[in-house]
Amino acid sequence: MESAQPNKSSGRGLFLLLVILGASAILGGLYGPPIRATAAGGSDDVQDSVKSFTRVLSVVEHNYADPVDLDKSIYDGAIPGMLHVLDPHSNFFDPQQYALFREEQEGKYYGVGMTVAPRDNQTVVLAPFVASPAAKAGIRPGDTIMQVDGHNCTGLTTTQVADMLKGAKGTTVHISLGREGWDKPIEVTVVRDEIPRPGVEFSEMVKPGIGYVRVSTFNETTDSDLADALKRLDFPKLDGLIIDLRNNGGGLLNQAVGMADMFLDKNETVVSHRGRSSPERRYYAVRGNQGIEVPLVVLVNGQSASASEIVSGAIQDHDRGLIVGEVSFGKGLVQTQFPLSEDTALLLTTARYYTPSGRLIQRDYKNVTLYDYHYNPKPPEKPEVKLTDSGRQVFGGGGITPDYMATQPKPNDFQDLLLRRGVFYAFPSGVGDFVRYYLGTRPTITKQFSPDDSVIVLLRKFLDEQHIKFSDQDLQANDAWLKWQIKREVFTTLYGLNEGYKVALENDAQLNKAVEEIPQAKALYANARKIVAQRQTDPNHP
Repeated sequence: MESAQPNKSSGRGLFLLLVILGASAILGGLYGPPIRATAAGGSDDVQDSVKSFTRVLSVVEHNYADPVDLDKSIYDGAIPGMLHVLDPHSNFFDPQQYALFREEQEGKYYGVGMTVAPRDNQTVVLAPFVASPAAKAGIRPGDTIMQVDGHNCTGLTTTQVADMLKGAKGTTVHISLGREGWDKPIEVTVVRDEIPRPGVEFSEMVKPGIGYVRVSTFNETTDSDLADALKRLDFPKLDGLIIDLRNNGGGLLNQAVGMADMFLDKNETVVSHRGRSSPERRYYAVRGNQGIEVPLVVLVNGQSASASEIVSGAIQDHDRGLIVGEVSFGKGLVQTQFPLSEDTALLLTTARYYTPSGRLIQRDYKNVTLYDYHYNPKPPEKPEVKLTDSGRQVFGGGGITPDYMATQPKPNDFQDLLLRRGVFYAFPSGVGDFVRYYLGTRPTITKQFSPDDSVIVLLRKFLDEQHIKFSDQDLQANDAWLKWQIKREVFTTLYGLNEGYKVALENDAQLNKAVEEIPQAKALYANARKIVAQRQTDPNHP
C-alpha cells in the first residue's frame, strides 16, 4: 500500500521555493508599488498561488505513476519555469550549479586544469589549459580518461569525473589515459594546483605594429589580465589594437567598466542601468586612458553578449574605435544575485542596460519563443536611432550593430559535413577525429609542420573507414582549407591552445577586416575629439 506520508526529500526544495515566492512578494512590497489585497495582483493572490502550488505538489507526490524526486522537480522544473516566464535570463542555481558559477566568476579553482566532455560512455579531454598541470603532464585533446586514482570512469558522468580530478592544491591524482595508436594506457601522475581561468586567453602581434587581444570572459581577473596583456604588447607604442570579444558571453559588470575605462577619456559614461524598482545608475571612466590614443577596433559576433556589449557600445558611442563583425546577441538585462539557503542562488532581472547614447542593448524576448530568442535572433522592426559623440547614427534595441559588417565565410557542403561529423577534433558526438588518428601513427612534428599531400592521403583513408562520402573533386577543391584545419588541431594538441589560436588567426576573415579598418578608426577618434572640443568651446556648435 502506498504511504500517505510526505516524502522527506521534498523538504529542502519545497522550503526553498516558498522562500523564493515569499521573497518575491516582499520585494514587490519593498521595491515596487504597495501591495494591496485586491483581486488584481494583491497579497491574497500571492497566498492563493502558494496554496494552489502546494496542493498540486501534493497530488503529484502521492499519485504520479513513478516515485517522484520532488527536490529535482522543484530545482529543475518549478523554480526555473517560474523564472523563465519572466525573462530568458533570470535563473536559479542549485548547489552544484552555484559552485560552478562562482568558479567562473572568480576565475580560478583547484585541480588539474582541462576541459572534458562525454563521448561513447566515456569522458574525453577537450583541451588542457595553457601552462596547467594537465598540459605539463602531456595530456592531449582526445585522450580518454579511463581511470582516476584506480577508479574506473566508464559509465560515469563527465561531472563525476571532473569532481574526481579536482582537489586541494599540492595533492596528487593518478590518471590512466587511452590514446589513439597506443596499445597500453598512458599513466600520468599530476600535482593539483590553483587553476586560473584568465579573462584574456591570448594576445600577440598579428601584424607589425598591430596588437591583438582575445578576451574570453569577464570574470574577477579580466581587467588585470587585459592590463598585463597590453603591457606585454607595449600598448602606447602600437599603431593599432584589436580587442576580440567574439563568442564572449559576458560576466561581471565591474570588469566591463574597468575594461572600457582603459580606453575612454576620464569621466566619460561607460553604461547606465535602470528598472521599475531601481533608480538610474551611471558608471564612468574613473582613470581614463591617460592620454593614450592608439586606434582601436573591437570584434563582435552573434555570441558576444552582456558585458561584451557594454564595452563595445561604449567604445562605439564615444567614437573611441570601430566595431567590426556581426550584430551582437542583445543581452542587456541586469541580474542581481540573491544568495539563498542550501548554497543556492537566485539571479533575478532588476534593470536594463543602456549605452552612453541611451541605446537599449536588450533584444525583444516577449514576442518570440525561448528557442528562437537564443538561436534565431531577428533585428528589431523599428530600431532605436541614437547619435555618437561625433554625430554618427547608431542603432539600439537589438544588440550592438557593427560599423563594418564582416562575416566568416560559410562552409560549403563538404566542409559542413566534415565539421558536423567531428572529423578534425574530439567533438563529443563526432565519429572520432582525424588528428588523433594521424598522431596515433607517431609522426615527427615540429613547429615548422605544414600538412602535405601525404597527410591528405591518410585523411582519405580515415574518411573511408568512417564511411564518410567524398570525391576527388571535394578533396582538391578544399585542399587549403583541409590542411589549415589539420594544422590548427595538430598545433592545439601538441603545443597547446595558444599555438592553435595562432594558426586559426591565419585564416580569419573578420580579423583581416579589423586590421584593414585601423586607419579609419584612427581618423574617427581624431575627428570625434575635434568635434567634442569645438562643442565645449562653442555651445552652438552642432
